Parts: sequence; structure tokens; C-alpha cells
Amino acid sequence: MSKTIVIGACGQIGTELTLELRKIKGINSVIAADVKDESPEILKDGIYVKMDILNSLMVREYIIKHQIKEVYLLAALLSATAEKNPDFAWRLNMEGLFTILELAKEGHITKIFWPSSIAVFGPTTPKDNTPQVTVMEPTTVYGISKQAGERWCEYYFNKFGVDVRSIRYPGLISYTSLPGGGTTDYAVDIFYKAKAENTFNCFLSADTELPMMYMEDAIRATIELMEAPSEKVKIRSSYNLSGCSFTPAQLAKEIQQIQPGFTITYSPDFRQQIADSWPNSIDDLSAREDWGWKEKYGVSEMVRIMLENVDVNSMV
Repeated sequence: MSKTIVIGACGQIGTELTLELRKIKGINSVIAADVKDESPEILKDGIYVKMDILNSLMVREYIIKHQIKEVYLLAALLSATAEKNPDFAWRLNMEGLFTILELAKEGHITKIFWPSSIAVFGPTTPKDNTPQVTVMEPTTVYGISKQAGERWCEYYFNKFGVDVRSIRYPGLISYTSLPGGGTTDYAVDIFYKAKAENTFNCFLSADTELPMMYMEDAIRATIELMEAPSEKVKIRSSYNLSGCSFTPAQLAKEIQQIQPGFTITYSPDFRQQIADSWPNSIDDLSAREDWGWKEKYGVSEMVRIMLENVDVNSMV
């Protein structure tokens, strides 16, 4: 049986994606890879390999030796963290992609998933129901790297027939793993603080509306896109994807429906400028029409699940 590897498996998306892929394909068919010495306890049932995506020789040798045919390349430095170290962020977010694209071009890999982000959009992009094809003038190194990556994915598909597929993720919300340095991470952290302290100080303003998605929907969308017949995948840059949009104030109000004593304060920092350059809401009609995407979770249900399941002890 052909093997699948998730590079960046210890991150917020990678952990849950690896678990779901192992349910579908079998534990021994899905390899978790990350730069960390050890995998999280939750992934220890299956194969784990320490892998630095910037060590292209090691990556190439491992994938070729183990005949890995499907790659989910999630290793990246996210928006807020990337702004603090732009040179490294560009290298990490771009060089690894080239390594994997070249392996596919040479015939070693048959299918690639590479995530893009709403960070590809910028202040000149229409903010409401942002179209699939629109102005993209990102103002962060993360957004610039994702926009460049989209173009390279499309190029490798058109020029060399590389089967690469991508989604522009909105902010993702999950209780399985902690946030990884993104601008939308307030929408995860707020649940931990709500349970631990019954209050939260938000680094974005009360009325900052951003597209969000419950992680289970994002994982399902990723796998559905990868399992779709090639002829149905008509966009080879990256698909818009939408779940729901809300502001910190609206999210706090939903929490207060369940936890009436919860309070929120606001102290916008450098991440506010990043958030202000991103859309309020996303038009994902192409994903719905091409491969049948449909979200399952709205804000109220997501809030209930998060408050029931976040483990405040994992913050220590």
C-alpha cells in the first residue's frame, strides 16, 4: 500500500489531520513528520520521523526510500510569528514547497496538499464575500509567501502536470492542539482563558470580523479535496473556503450564553494591523460547485463544543 506523509504533523492542523488520515488509511500507512524530537502523545501509535523541511536532501532521501506517494506539506511559520522573523519565514514557507514540487515533477510523488490562507488577501481586496479571483496585495511575509506558493503550485500543475491541491484556510478553531502563532488564534485562546480565568484580554478590537472555521470542518474539507477526482479540481492555485465569520465581541456574547459571568477586554497590538488587511467574509462558491464542499458547524455549536472540551491543564 502506498504511504502518506504529513510534514508539520505536530502543528494545529497537522495533529488532527494525521489522526483522521490514519483512521481512513490505517495507522501504518500515514507517517507523521515534524522538526520536533518527539511527536505529541496523541500521535505515538503510528510512525513518527524527525524531519526538517529545510533539509531538502534528507526529505528527498526519506520520501524516495520509503516510496511515499502522497504528501501533506503543512510546515510553515504563521502570520504573527512570521512578522518577527521574516527571513526565516520566507525560507521555511517557500523552500520546502519547492522540494516537494520537484519530487512530484520527477515522478516520486503522485499527489500533494499544500495549504494557503486568507493571508493572501490584502487591504485592497474586497472585504465582504471576497471572491475566488480578486485583487491580492498581501502586506505580511506570511501572506506574500502564500501568494507566491499559490502561483508556483499552479505553474507546476500547468507546466509539469503535478497534482497539487490547496485550500485558503480561514482562522481555524480546535481544542486538540494549542495555537501556533496566527492572528486568528485569539478565537482558540479565548476558550482556555474563559474556563481557567472567566475573563479574556483580546489582542484584536471588539469589531474585527474575520472568517473562521471549526477544525473538524477544515480537516474534512482537506480530505474531500484530496479524494476528489482530478477533473473536478479546477483551481490549482488555491480554493476559497468558508465556515462562518464573527468578531471578538460576537464570540464573547456566544460564550456568555453558556457562561454568563465571562468578561472580555480589548488591547489591540501589532496583530490588529494584520487582521485589518484580511477579509470579513469569504465567497467559496467554486469549492461548493467543483467538489461539493459544505460546512457543518456554525458559531453556536462550535462554542458549545469548545467549552466542553478545552483542557486548561494543557496550557501549562
